[in-house]
Amino acid sequence: MYMAAVDDLLAHADDKPTIGLLLCKSKNNLVAEYALRTTSMPIGVSEWKAEIVESLPEEFASSLPTISELEAELSGDISE
Repeated sequence: MYMAAVDDLLAHADDKPTIGLLLCKSKNNLVAEYALRTTSMPIGVSEWKAEIVESLPEEFASSLPTISELEAELSGDISE
């Protein structure tokens, strides 16, 4: 649903198609199934490997949040 909002409100005519991300703290097939049930757009599913961050060049790695920062942000009250 948010991808439609991005396409309508933020995307420019020369932008590539919007992609969506479903972030889960742990593997949960039921959450993924319900989240993706009504989508008709192609989607890829992958498992995050923390080691990937460690192998990134410094200029990229330094611009990404740490796992702790992500967890802190995601554990906040979503009604804020």
